[in-house]
Amino acid sequence: MRIWMTLVAATLLLVTVGCTREITGTARLDPNQPRTAITDDGYGIRVGDPEAAVQIEVFTEPQCPHCATLQTDYGREMASYVSLGQLAVTYRPVTFLDQDGDHSARVSNAMFAAADAAPRAVAFQAFVEELWAHQQPGGRGPSDVEMADMAQQSGIPAPGVEVISRGGEAVDTGDMSDLNIELLAQLNSYQVATPTVYDLNNNEVLDIYDENWLSKLISTI
Repeated sequence: MRIWMTLVAATLLLVTVGCTREITGTARLDPNQPRTAITDDGYGIRVGDPEAAVQIEVFTEPQCPHCATLQTDYGREMASYVSLGQLAVTYRPVTFLDQDGDHSARVSNAMFAAADAAPRAVAFQAFVEELWAHQQPGGRGPSDVEMADMAQQSGIPAPGVEVISRGGEAVDTGDMSDLNIELLAQLNSYQVATPTVYDLNNNEVLDIYDENWLSKLISTI
């Protein structure tokens, strides 16, 4: 089941929906896989070739169960298209569920620490999937050491793993969340919700209720 995390007039709402995705076939990996990079504004993380034909932004909250389901359903498919050089994904984390703690901020910081080490795109995508698979909505979330272990197992370079393990600051998570929420609000001023997936080429929010949304997007190349 997917759960929408929505911020409307400073109120968090939950909406339950359902969707699954089965992937068939075998992708051929590009031996010169693209690296991960931080966006020019400093608050997004681009995973994949900056010249990829399909470019999307994913607005995501580390404690959002629906965001975790997005990774479960589509993470491997996104990694496949990224490996083939067809897709670039820019993650824009927000932290509006950090009401009484810093779970979302710490996970977001770990993402930027990993990205600073310029890992291969597929390694970073694997790290994202692990982070969202181990979320604890409303709880403390994974420790710095646990996130470092996930990063190492995913293939994040050693400098990034070291920063994560000691909780080193990699980004101002307050400014990051403020900017990304502002960008998200520009897409829909009536409802700020995660996950929101935005097609940068066609300037439109994608319908992720459609279980074939990603393959349809790639088919337009």
